Amino acid sequence: MAISAVPVDDTRLSRIDRWALKTESTLNLASGIVIFALVCLAATNVLGRKLLNLPVPGFIDWVEQFMAFFVFAGLAFCQREGGHIRMEIAIGRMRGRSLWIVEFLSILFMILLTTVLVYGTWSHFLRSFDFASPNWSRDSSIDLGLPLWPAKLIVPVAMSMLWARLALQLWGFGRAIRLNPEAPVAVPRIQDAASQAAHEAGTVTGADG
Repeated sequence: MAISAVPVDDTRLSRIDRWALKTESTLNLASGIVIFALVCLAATNVLGRKLLNLPVPGFIDWVEQFMAFFVFAGLAFCQREGGHIRMEIAIGRMRGRSLWIVEFLSILFMILLTTVLVYGTWSHFLRSFDFASPNWSRDSSIDLGLPLWPAKLIVPVAMSMLWARLALQLWGFGRAIRLNPEAPVAVPRIQDAASQAAHEAGTVTGADG
């Protein structure tokens, strides 16, 4: 059984972390299902064009619509598990409070940046959405005329979930600075390559602990 990258206990912070994980995992699963559906759609488009000269109508439009979902829906889950790409040459050698302080400052910078992104993407969605317009949209896809506001809405929603996850991790690292535990809860621990591979394999097979 793979060891989870995020330690848990009975504290309020850990309970909130596990509650948020349920929503993040659901969105991450939905993102994977969308990717699989798009692969099937692409295969159907290629085979239909090659064998029957009947490509899927508006194939590019559908890809553009669902791309925003599978790109952004799993952001919070990835952040929770520490799955993003990061440089650990320096912080991999740190231990204790010095590590928690660096991680705290890093998360603080990320939450400030994400706040700007939430504001910007929400404004972008509002420019596309309009109750008085057909399909509630001021813009649409070129081929099928699909409204673009649903794809634009998922971005600020996903960014808001990422903001909430970062806020939990900021709390976690702040708590770690104060208490200096060996394995703080609600934040991903730094893993070596073998442990990370085992964790990812356990996540895929459903054996992750």
